[in-house]
Amino acid sequence: MDSDEIKGKINRAKGTVKEKVGDATDNPSLEAEGTADRAKGNVQEGLGAAKRKVKETVDDLTDDKK
Repeated sequence: MDSDEIKGKINRAKGTVKEKVGDATDNPSLEAEGTADRAKGNVQEGLGAAKRKVKETVDDLTDDKK
């Protein structure tokens, strides 16, 4: 797993917690911050997955040429 994927999962989890706490405490700014963290995590995770797949493809291609 790519480091961006891991960071993305952490940000998604952090965002979900902030959203739930913001909702439970009637704190819209915390809830919005959680939504932003979760969105950032989704992007990070997607970027990490794409980087990992490209690396795997390059590795496969270079292995085939040996």
